[in-house]
Amino acid sequence: MFRYNEDMVGHIFDYCRERLSFDPVTLDFSGEKEALDAALAGLMRPEGNDHEKVLKVFADHLAPAVISCDSPRFLAFIPAAPTRASMLFDMIVSCSSLQGSSWLEAAGAVAAENQALRVLADVAGLPPEAGGVFVSGGSAANLSALAVARDTASRRGGWRRRRLRVAVSDQTHSSIRNALRILDMEELVVATTEHRLTGENLRAALASHRHRGDVVAVAATAGTTNAGIVDDLAGIADVAAEKNLWFHVDGAYGGAALLAPGARHLFRGVGRADSFVVDPHKWLFAPFDCAALLYRNPALAKTVHTQQASYLDVFHEGPGWNPSDYAYHLTRRARGLALWFSLAVHGTDAYSTAVEAAMAMATQAAARIEAAEHLELVRQPGLSIVLFRRPGWEAADYHRWSRELLAAQVGFVTPTAWQGETVARFAFLHPDTTVEMVDEILATMK
Repeated sequence: MFRYNEDMVGHIFDYCRERLSFDPVTLDFSGEKEALDAALAGLMRPEGNDHEKVLKVFADHLAPAVISCDSPRFLAFIPAAPTRASMLFDMIVSCSSLQGSSWLEAAGAVAAENQALRVLADVAGLPPEAGGVFVSGGSAANLSALAVARDTASRRGGWRRRRLRVAVSDQTHSSIRNALRILDMEELVVATTEHRLTGENLRAALASHRHRGDVVAVAATAGTTNAGIVDDLAGIADVAAEKNLWFHVDGAYGGAALLAPGARHLFRGVGRADSFVVDPHKWLFAPFDCAALLYRNPALAKTVHTQQASYLDVFHEGPGWNPSDYAYHLTRRARGLALWFSLAVHGTDAYSTAVEAAMAMATQAAARIEAAEHLELVRQPGLSIVLFRRPGWEAADYHRWSRELLAAQVGFVTPTAWQGETVARFAFLHPDTTVEMVDEILATMK
C-alpha cells in the first residue's frame, strides 16, 4: 500500500494530463443512482482490485456523472475555473501530503499561504496587521468569524442572560443564518432598499427594534449569490463604528471583484471590516476547497479559536503563526498553496483581467437579452450575475428547459426565484465563456 508503484503513477498522470488538456472542458451530466450503483458494485472487497480497473470505473462512469463546474458552459450556481497552474500545484500539495495546522509542522506552507492572504488583505484595504487563514469554504469562514464576534462581545459583559443578535438583510447568504443557529444567536432582519442593505436601513432598525440592545454585530454582503448585489459597506461601517458592532463582510462570491479596477468603487468601506471572507475557489480561480478568512485584529480570533491540550502546548511555545488558531478547525490541509502558486506565476494583473472578463460578459449577455423579443431582463447585472425571464413561462417551463439544456450539453443554467417569481439566471465566471455560447442558450428559449 505504501510503496511507489510506477505503473499506477503513470496511469493516473496520463489521466491528469488528458483532463488538463481539455479545451474547452466538457460539461458532462448529472448521474443516475441505478447506473452508478451498478458501476460501483463489488469494488469494496477484501482482496482489492487492479488499479487500472478502478481507474477505468472512475473515468468511464463516475467522472462523466459530475457536472464540470470549470466548463465555460457551466453558468449555474457559482461556477469555478481553476487555473492549470493552481490545479497542478494542488497535485503537489496532495503528493507531498502537506498540511498546514501549525508553524512548527509546516512553516514553509504557512509562510506562502500568508503571502497570498496578504494580497487579498491589501486589495481589500485592511491594515498591515490583518491576517487570517484559508478554510474549506464560505460556510466555515462565516461560522468562524461570527464565533469571534459573539465571544468578543461576550467578554465585554452585560449579555450573560440574553441571546445575542446579528443584524442581517433578507438577502444574507444561507450560511450566515446557519452559523447563527449553530452559535445560538438570533437574526435581526433589517429591511433593504432595492435588495441592498444600507447604513440608513441599519440605523433605523437599531433605533426601533425592541431587541436592538442585543445586537452585537452586523453581517453585510459584498456580492449576493443570487443577484450580485453589494451592500452599502461604507454606510454600514459608519453605523457599526457608532454602535460598537462587529462588522463582518461576506464576500465569498463577490469579493474577488475587488481585483477589477472598474468595480472597486462598489466595495468602498470593506477595508473597515472586522472580518472579511472571499472564496478563491469561486472567482479567484483556485481549486476546491479554498476560502480566505481575514481579521482586522487576528489576536481576537486567536483568543477564541486556539485549542488547548497538553499535546498541543508545543504549538504555542514559539513565535510562529498557527493557522489552526484562527478558525474552528485544528487539522487542515495547506489549501491556500495552489492559489499562492498561481498568483506568483501569473501575477495579479492577469487575475484582474480575468475577473473583468466575467463582468464584461454579464454586460454583453444583458444587452443580448434586452435585444431579444422573447426575453426580458429582470434587473441590470450585479457584478457577473444576470437575471432574466421568458414571458409566459411558469416554474415548470424553466425547469424543463434547464434539464433539456444540460441533456443537449448546450449549457448548465438553473432557474432561481426573484421576488416570488421563477426566473432564469446566468452566473458568469469562466473567462472562456463566449457571447456565441450565450446566444446559443438564449435561442433555446424561443
